[in-house]
Amino acid sequence: MAFAQNLIDECETAFELLSLEFDNETESMLLETLKKLEDFLNDFKIETLLSGKYDANNAILTLHAGAGGTEAQDWVSMLYRMYVMYAESKGFTIKVLDSLDGDDAGLKSITFTVVGQNAYGYLKCEKGVHRLVRISPFDANARRHTSFASLDVMPELDEVQDIVIRQEDLKVDTYRSSGAGGQHVNKTESAIRITHIPTGIIVACQNERSQIQNREMCMKMLYSKLAQKAEEEELEKLNNIRGEIKKIEWGSQIRSYVFQPYTMVKDHRTNFENTDIQSVMNGNLQQFINDYLIKSR
Repeated sequence: MAFAQNLIDECETAFELLSLEFDNETESMLLETLKKLEDFLNDFKIETLLSGKYDANNAILTLHAGAGGTEAQDWVSMLYRMYVMYAESKGFTIKVLDSLDGDDAGLKSITFTVVGQNAYGYLKCEKGVHRLVRISPFDANARRHTSFASLDVMPELDEVQDIVIRQEDLKVDTYRSSGAGGQHVNKTESAIRITHIPTGIIVACQNERSQIQNREMCMKMLYSKLAQKAEEEELEKLNNIRGEIKKIEWGSQIRSYVFQPYTMVKDHRTNFENTDIQSVMNGNLQQFINDYLIKSR
C-alpha cells in the first residue's frame, strides 16, 4: 500500500499549495494524481475478489471453432489475438501449447498458457461460448453470418495432492507436430496426446522441443482439468443444497460481438455493454471481467 500512501501524500501537498495560491499546473497535477489513486483503488478492490483456490495461478486457455467452417475458424484466430493483446496489457506472457490450422483461414483450435499473477483469477470469467455477428469476408454475396467459438479456461497446476492419476488409466499417442517450429518439430513424432480413460478427458501438446517435455505439459494439463472437474462437481453439489444456481453454467453462451448492423459487445451474464468493438478486440476486456467479478459475488 506504499504506492497508495505516496499518492495520498502528493494529493495533500497539492491541496496545501492550492489553498495558498491557485495555480493551473498544480491543479492539473492534483487531478492526475487523484485519477491514479482512483485506478489503484479500483484495481485493489478487484484483486480482493480473487480469493479462489487457484486464482493466483497461471491459466491454460483452449479455443475451439464451432459450426460455420472458415468463418468460425477465423473467429477463433480473432479471439486468440484479443486474448494475446489483453495478456500483454496486463504484463502477462503467452506460450502456445497446441494448435490446429483452419482449412482455408484461421484456426480450428488453439491451446495456450497465460503466465502471470492472478491470470486464472481474471480469465476464468471468460470461459464459455463467444458469439460473432458480422458480414462475412468469406461470403461472395456479403451476407451476415453468426459464428460461435468456445473457450475453456483452467488453472495451470503441477501434481494435486487430492488427485491420483494411474498410469493404467492413460492412453498415450504420439504424432508429428503440425505447427511451425523448424525441422525438428515436423520430422519427429514429438507431439503427445493423452486420453484419461475413466473421464474421457483428452489433452495434447506439440510445441515443446521434445516428447518428454510435451508429455510433462500434457500431465500438467490433465491434473488441471481433473482438479477443475472436481471443483465444478463440488459447486454443483452446493448449488443443489442451496436450491439455486450462483454461477453461470459451464459452456453457456456468455458474450456476443456484433459488427453489423451496429457495433456492440454485450455480456449476457451481467448485461455489461461496450459499443467500441474494436477496442474490445484489441484486448480491452478488463471492464467486462471486473463487472463479472463484482456481480458474481
